[in-house]
Amino acid sequence: MEIKRDVYLRKLVSFMWSGQVKVITGIRRCGKSYLLHTLFRNYLLEQGVPADHILSYELDLAKDIRYRNPLELASAVRERVDGQPDRFFLFVDEIQMSDEVPNPYNPAGKAITFYDALNDLNSLPNLDIYVTGSNSRMLSSDILTEFRGRSDEIRVHPLSFAEYYAYTGGDKEDAFDNYAFYGGLPLILSRPDDTARMEYLKSLFSEVYLRDIVERKKIKREDVLSATLDLLCSSVGSLTNPNNIANALNTKQKLNGEDTVAPNTVKSYIGHLADAYLFKECRRYDVKGKDYFDYPNKYYCDDLGLRNARIGFRQQEMTHIMENIIYNDLRIRGCEVDIGIVYGTEKNKSGQTVQVPREIDFIAAKGSKKTYIQSAYALETEEKARSENKPLALTGDSFPKIIIRHDIRKRWYDDHGVLNIGILDFLLDDTII
Repeated sequence: MEIKRDVYLRKLVSFMWSGQVKVITGIRRCGKSYLLHTLFRNYLLEQGVPADHILSYELDLAKDIRYRNPLELASAVRERVDGQPDRFFLFVDEIQMSDEVPNPYNPAGKAITFYDALNDLNSLPNLDIYVTGSNSRMLSSDILTEFRGRSDEIRVHPLSFAEYYAYTGGDKEDAFDNYAFYGGLPLILSRPDDTARMEYLKSLFSEVYLRDIVERKKIKREDVLSATLDLLCSSVGSLTNPNNIANALNTKQKLNGEDTVAPNTVKSYIGHLADAYLFKECRRYDVKGKDYFDYPNKYYCDDLGLRNARIGFRQQEMTHIMENIIYNDLRIRGCEVDIGIVYGTEKNKSGQTVQVPREIDFIAAKGSKKTYIQSAYALETEEKARSENKPLALTGDSFPKIIIRHDIRKRWYDDHGVLNIGILDFLLDDTII
């Protein structure tokens, strides 16, 4: 049975013949190669593209090892495509495996890289280029930087719950529980039992993600990187900043003198984790002041299975896990997501009226349209319901407002026009945002 990735397939189709190099980015093992070599290739064949007009190179395989030389790759493709009346498609997987080679006309000059090769091939009017790649030598975000405006990005995430459930079927509640525990990396679905799933996720961190970052960034304090990762995994959905993390590490490990962890070191390591697509920073935004706060912010994991594996499948706080799932789903739907801050007034102990900041879990923006979202595991009392609704009432605008809950099944609107909807209903209905 085929895993559907229709959101990304539609993006690839929409970018066809844009004149840009299409760069498929995302966390390792999230399905970038499958999207390109299986789903998109099948689409092209169904549209009548001849199979021999789809040129495919997998640089991590021995059969294509000669094409790690960018000059060999460029020469082979040009020989096949240049001057032909037909259109061709070029797929290059694991582009970071490409070698740098001396310039044959100026050996002492700047080396030739795959950027040079692809930029050269992109000048062919009858060639449409697609690449994937990420590892310790070349993470996908770097590829975009090197092309400097000559590329279109297709950001791929682990499976959304809708994609996950479309494949697994069965009871929705059971599927959601498994998704919240093991996450959405596609290969999870092929693992035979819980033990195999856990071991797979644990090995990805030690053998793939951390090794990539340590080797590529030449990390000197692997202990600090590891501890920072642990703290971020433990604090998804909670406000934090590099200062707090550095202080926590210094206190917990009783570090002092030259061993003391500086906030800038933590900030740098968080940047490396984000660059590898493991985490995404969600910033706080003043709804009425129209400005961002510097710190603290929240960090969400791109895949909850990886997060759970890192902390030994403990700390299963469903409130924070549900919040992380909603955040990821909003990004998959193409939203820019911030935390909203609004201000209300109340009396302090001295009877004075003071401004009090209140938090809206997410502001999901698409262009000029916004949606305010609260994540609430359960609203058992009127007091809790008022607490969730209060920030929404302070926005001062008429954009849609939603409370996503785990304790209801049917959606309904309250007297203030706020939609209350169950988490499964929200995740399986892509028309809501």
